[in-house]
Amino acid sequence: MSTASPQLEPVTNAMTVDVEDYFQVAAFEKCIRREDWPHWPVRVEGNTRRVLDLFERHSVHATFFVLGWVAERFPALVRDISAAGHEVASHGFGHERLTNLSRAEFRDSITRTKLLLEDVTGTVVHGYRAPSYSIGPTTLWAHEELREAGYRYSSSIVPIHHDLYGMPAAPRFPFFAKRSGLLEIPVTTVRLCGRNWPCGGGGYFRLLPYALFKRGLRRVNRSERRSGVFYFHPWEVDPQQPRVPGVTLKNRVRHYLNLARTMPRLERLVRDFRFDRMDRVFLARTHADYPVVVLQAAELRAH
Repeated sequence: MSTASPQLEPVTNAMTVDVEDYFQVAAFEKCIRREDWPHWPVRVEGNTRRVLDLFERHSVHATFFVLGWVAERFPALVRDISAAGHEVASHGFGHERLTNLSRAEFRDSITRTKLLLEDVTGTVVHGYRAPSYSIGPTTLWAHEELREAGYRYSSSIVPIHHDLYGMPAAPRFPFFAKRSGLLEIPVTTVRLCGRNWPCGGGGYFRLLPYALFKRGLRRVNRSERRSGVFYFHPWEVDPQQPRVPGVTLKNRVRHYLNLARTMPRLERLVRDFRFDRMDRVFLARTHADYPVVVLQAAELRAH
């Protein structure tokens, strides 16, 4: 009689894309004024269609967090994303970090974008991701505003230390924010040596060796039996994008490092792991028992 243990079903992760253009990133906000955006060559449509081709080749469905600014200018692109079977979610309107918005301005941004995306696609928008993951200790009110605006979930927290974002004391896996009842789905980290390390995409995916990144996400899937959240941007598959003058060395490295390697690494990633849309991975009935967590700014800062 065989004593081999049964094979566990592979865990499905969430694949996500933050649909914004290269000149809209936080790293360039001191070099490119918002009013000058129309003067920069727009590359988001072509790059997003390259991403759609990648997903079609590998039969991957994903969640696209789309800026309202992009949806207004390229409604056909947003319709094609939805028609291909992907989830369309909100990235706010103009890529403003929440720390630079009043509560009323934020409310207007998320409401305006949700209505726009729903009008373009004919489908209900459930999800939101804050630009630069800017839901943090001083902007926890955002969960209440999102719930009031009709969103079901946010994916706006990364529980790590970072100079632009991060809430290391927050849970690593999905939870309901107690005051709002909104589901927050953090970007994935792996726990090693007493701290959280990123393994959810972005610049770290380009910076770290692929084998190391793969090991971290596999540990989350196999050892913890949890679904991960992976993200990237269309501009990260575009090594020919214009170079922005006046950018600091740190931000040049952060933005331009290994752009030519992103697409080949994504090809490997979608072969090595199973992926689907955020709503199908995290809003299913089997995930209804997420913990309820009280997020308090003073407690988070104390950590």
